Amino acid sequence: MRHLTILILSILTIQLSHSQINELGIFLGGSNFIGDVGATDYISPNQLAIGGVYKWNRSKRHSYRASLIFSELEGIDVNSDDPRRIQRGYEFSSKIMEVSAGMEFTFMDFNLHSGEKVATPYLYTGISIAHHDNHYFLNGQQTSENNSSWAYGIPMALGFKSNFLGRLILAVEVGARLTFSDELDGSIPDDASHMPYRFGNINNNDWYVFSGITLTYTFGENPCYCVN
Repeated sequence: MRHLTILILSILTIQLSHSQINELGIFLGGSNFIGDVGATDYISPNQLAIGGVYKWNRSKRHSYRASLIFSELEGIDVNSDDPRRIQRGYEFSSKIMEVSAGMEFTFMDFNLHSGEKVATPYLYTGISIAHHDNHYFLNGQQTSENNSSWAYGIPMALGFKSNFLGRLILAVEVGARLTFSDELDGSIPDDASHMPYRFGNINNNDWYVFSGITLTYTFGENPCYCVN
């Protein structure tokens, strides 16, 4: 019986030593669009982006992550370096709501159980889906199609994070989204009857970028490394 008790306690100890720490917090930053309308700068936030983020730290080197971010994508041709776009003079704005889920990998151990301040660069990728209103350009003006679509994409983010103050973790990151859609800027209308108004490079899909910070609070059961 004594040996069985020790075995059970050992199993519980191993399980607790791998207890998960949860993170819940906010994302605050900016967004910029890369497509057939506006500037093509890779990192040039021009609209507010705000949302929430949740992480489940599976180990010291990776976490499962989900986020919900709201922003407005904007493209203005006269802000481009391309003389043809400047002469064309198109501009658009479109509100989006993005849901993203995936995995975050750290370059170094990020041990939240050590009680010490730790910091590391990290990568994040997964899948995203962004809800947006559809529009097209009629006589050079953004015109609503009175419907909406979902744009699937692949998020690719690079950041740096640190548990700088107790249970608070601050991260700075830049994350590009490669979408499987060319409709976000209206260059490819969603309505087939508006297809004569399409323009731009039909071989390149739309991108958008979120740049900003996350501030999360950690909670959950801390591990126990010994058997009493």
